[in-house]
Amino acid sequence: MIDRPILPLMSTSPEGHAHLLESLNPEQRAAVTLPHASALILAGAGSGKTRVLTTRMVWLIQTGQVSPLGMLAVTFTNKAAKEMLTRISAMLPINTRGMWVGTFHGLANRLLRTHYREAGLPQSFQILDSQDQLSAIKRLMRSMNIDTEKFEPKKVQRFINGHKEAGRRARDAEAFDDYSMRLAELYEAYDAQCQREGVADFPELLLRAYELLYRNEPLRQHYQDRFKHILVDEFQDTNTLQYRWLKQFAGPRAALFAVGDDDQSIYAFRGANTANMTEFEREYAHGNVIKLEQNYRSHGHILTAANTLIAQNMHRLGKNLWTAEGEGEPIRVFDAYSDQEEARFVVEEVRALNREGTNLSDMALLYRSNAQSRVLEHALFSASVPYRVYGGLRFFERQEIKHALAYLRLLTNPEDDGAFLRVVNFPTRGIGARTLEQLAENAARSGASLWQAACTSSGKMAGFAKLIEEIKQVTRDLPLAEAIDHVIEASGLADYYRADKDGADRLENLNELVNAAALFSEENDVLETGEGRDDTPGVAAPGGTETLPVLDAFLAHAALEAGEHQAGAGNDALQLMTVHAAKGLEFHAVFITGLEEGLFPHEQSASEENGLEEERRLMYVAITRARRRLYISHTQSRMLHGQVRYNVPSRFLSELPEQVLLNLNRREPAYASGSAHPAQGHKTSSGYSAPAAPRSPQLGNDTGFNVGQSVAHAKFGTGIIIDFEGRGSDARVQVKFRNEGTKWLALAYANLSVV
Repeated sequence: MIDRPILPLMSTSPEGHAHLLESLNPEQRAAVTLPHASALILAGAGSGKTRVLTTRMVWLIQTGQVSPLGMLAVTFTNKAAKEMLTRISAMLPINTRGMWVGTFHGLANRLLRTHYREAGLPQSFQILDSQDQLSAIKRLMRSMNIDTEKFEPKKVQRFINGHKEAGRRARDAEAFDDYSMRLAELYEAYDAQCQREGVADFPELLLRAYELLYRNEPLRQHYQDRFKHILVDEFQDTNTLQYRWLKQFAGPRAALFAVGDDDQSIYAFRGANTANMTEFEREYAHGNVIKLEQNYRSHGHILTAANTLIAQNMHRLGKNLWTAEGEGEPIRVFDAYSDQEEARFVVEEVRALNREGTNLSDMALLYRSNAQSRVLEHALFSASVPYRVYGGLRFFERQEIKHALAYLRLLTNPEDDGAFLRVVNFPTRGIGARTLEQLAENAARSGASLWQAACTSSGKMAGFAKLIEEIKQVTRDLPLAEAIDHVIEASGLADYYRADKDGADRLENLNELVNAAALFSEENDVLETGEGRDDTPGVAAPGGTETLPVLDAFLAHAALEAGEHQAGAGNDALQLMTVHAAKGLEFHAVFITGLEEGLFPHEQSASEENGLEEERRLMYVAITRARRRLYISHTQSRMLHGQVRYNVPSRFLSELPEQVLLNLNRREPAYASGSAHPAQGHKTSSGYSAPAAPRSPQLGNDTGFNVGQSVAHAKFGTGIIIDFEGRGSDARVQVKFRNEGTKWLALAYANLSVV
């Protein structure tokens, strides 16, 4: 069956056309009224790209150049597709229901539903989401007696999806040893299972749709004749297969209108290929590039900072944002002594802005890593500032944190059946559903807890009980943070997330849980000397005077912070999110936290090809979220794995132009990265008075250097002293340099100077 256009062409008066264009700037107008030709529209942040895209579609219909069903418009989210259709409906008296406007996967599904026979699918084929797909893979592996220890199901899933997204079937999969050959066999068996059951996963939708058009010349010709105009939003985020899929629709007379911003390409980890933009310009646009550089969001100083920063990237098509709104306020930079001071500063500034009339919901707190949110959430919770974590879970609600807390709950209360069920087979220990059913039946018959029943069991269940007892014995005399660190390692949680390609963030969150425990102990002045003794120390129970053992108290603290403090839907609340989640959003005031080497840019970026350039694009996205006021903060020290680590300011700070920055520590009109840390208190615009950075112990009476001090070296540049050994002429210092890593230097020969 062929899906044929049914709506007529439209034509209105020239006056109507002029009205459509009158509010556009010259570059936007040029893009909207482009003759029938392919073009690349380089649309900078806040330049009105969605407006241009939808107005282009309306212009084509209104001027009679194409039927509403003669266009194909593709975007990445259902929200964006819905917004496009809503805007079109507001400008044209047409029913948009039949238009081919949607996401890549949504349109691929539509194509396959229409031509299911040609695609080799049943008419009512079902779509597997990620969890359904993983379950199907596990079921296949059980039927084939595959060792899930050697072939972890998630790795098999990534192998299959990675090849599908690259356009490769099992026969074309890269197999160069016994292990990868076995993965290819699993891929082939999985495809056969899906075909038998009449199901398709998400990557399959696009690959099957691509293959359908590639192999079926009459069908391909039909759609190429039909879609004279193909419009693509967020083109910088396309992967290899998505671009190849688009090409199948592009006949020799088609006009491709690709809108994107290579400077905002931040999804390489999802397969996004920025080289597609260069390829598109070469293959279709042939130099026909229109740059949308006028920004309608941010003030001038913010744009100057963004332009200067992104200019450091070598691989870009190039553009320069500008605004007619004036220079605005300088960017405020705050150098905190610790991550806790950074959080307190943010809270006070948020309160001050809120008192001055800015809604909390019009402020955003951004961070590079999810793990950073824990300290910030704690400060907001303590100050009773409503907040909402956008696009994610609050710290203590995250899967890996709840797993770790369940292990801790089991240590303090083995009768906790909920905690037992959460971790008894996580990470997987081969304890199946039937085994758990039998355990529950045995426990019910004897009136015992699941733990008690497990202790009298055999096999893998007995192994789990033994593991918990061993962990309990080892952690008995450890301080809280060290005990939790041991639980995370001994339980297998750390190894599980280390082995997971997508587990880095979760591992960082587990490390942050150790930090939370260390801070909790410090704040409550707990002298941890053991568990289960008459002199077991404790802290005051929340809401009362009764004391609790320290681990119980920490679990109570975690439960309270995981409670319902997060603002409900519709309530005014500060927005917390990663920079990745912030893309596409804008706020009156933005706080970018954690601008330190190893954190932002992330340490992993240094080992990846073009990784640093993507991190810089991520910083560019963060900066351009702000409309009027932008804060950037970094810390001299941050807790890592329960211990304080000293940090070097991010290189991105030194790449920002000093004339647009205001150093809140020194109250000077500019900030020079690598400058001396504050030696005295200071006040910000909110009136917040930050304490002087505490002096670290002297290395020696005659050295003049301290831990935490900023220093300069003729060869290695600037850095921070993070450790020392020896005294006098034998003293050595360990310095974490901005660009050269960490080095031990003998003071007698290093010729270091304080900066």
